[in-house]
Amino acid sequence: MPHKGTLYVVATPIGNLEDMTLRAIRVLKEVPVIAAEDTRAAQNLLRHFEISRPTMVSFFEGNEAGRTEHLLARLGGGEDVALISEAGTPGVSDPGARLVAAAVEAGVRVIPIPGASAAIAALVASGLPTDEFYFVGFPQRDGGPRLQSFARLRPIEATLILYEAPGRTASTLHDLAAVFGRERRACVARELTKIHEELVRGTLGELIAHFTETPPRGEVTIVVQGSAPAEAVEAATIDVEAEVKRRLSGGESPKEIAAALALKTGKQRRQIYQLAIALKRD
Repeated sequence: MPHKGTLYVVATPIGNLEDMTLRAIRVLKEVPVIAAEDTRAAQNLLRHFEISRPTMVSFFEGNEAGRTEHLLARLGGGEDVALISEAGTPGVSDPGARLVAAAVEAGVRVIPIPGASAAIAALVASGLPTDEFYFVGFPQRDGGPRLQSFARLRPIEATLILYEAPGRTASTLHDLAAVFGRERRACVARELTKIHEELVRGTLGELIAHFTETPPRGEVTIVVQGSAPAEAVEAATIDVEAEVKRRLSGGESPKEIAAALALKTGKQRRQIYQLAIALKRD
C-alpha cells in the first residue's frame, strides 16, 4: 500500500506579490500537483516566481465535489497536493473546506502554509478591538434574509468582519446601520495591499454617506465594532410575546411588528409574524 501524500493549504497574496512567503514558494516548487481555484491567476503567480514543474488541476466552487474525489485519489496514491485559491487563504470564503474535511477523514496529513488574509489585514488596521472577532464572510444578497442574519449578530460583542462586493457595499452598510444603529463604529477596507488601497473609518452613518457619494471599487472588507454588553443583554431579555401584544394594542400590524422585532432580537421574522397573527386572533 503506497504512502499517502500530503495536502498543503497554501495562502497566496491578495494583491501585492511581495506578500508571498518563502515557504509557500518552496512548497509550490516541490509538489507535483497544484489544485487552483483560478488556473489563469495561478499560472501568472507561478510564472512570476519561476515555478514550472507542477501539474495544474482546476478546483473551484462549481467542480469542487467531483475534483475532491480526484484529488483524494492522487493523495491516496502518494502524491502531494497544494491547494491555492485565487487570492488569500483557501477555505476562507473560497473553495477548499470540503477537500480539507475529506482529506482529514481519509487520514491524509493536512499542512497549512499561512499567509495573506484580507480579514486579518483589515481587522488589525481598522482601529477596532482585535482581542476577539467574529468572521461573517459574504452576507446574503437578498435584503430581507440579510437583515435577519445581521439581527442575529446584534448581541455579539466581538468585532465583526464581513466581505462584500463593491456594488453592494453601500446597501450592506445601510442594512448594518438599520440593525446596529448609525453610530456604531466601523471600517471599510478596499483593495488591500494594492496600489489603490484605502481604509475609511467612521460611524456606519458616516460610511454610508461616503460610499453612497463615492462607490467603492475593488474587493471590500467591512469591519464593525461589536455590541456593548448592555445591548447584548437587552436583545437577550426581550419578552417577545409581551412585546408583540404591546405593539398590537398600539395599532401596529403583524408585518410591522415582525420586521421591527426581527431586527431587535435576531429571531426569525416569519416566526414573529405567525405569533402576531395568532395573538391578534385571540
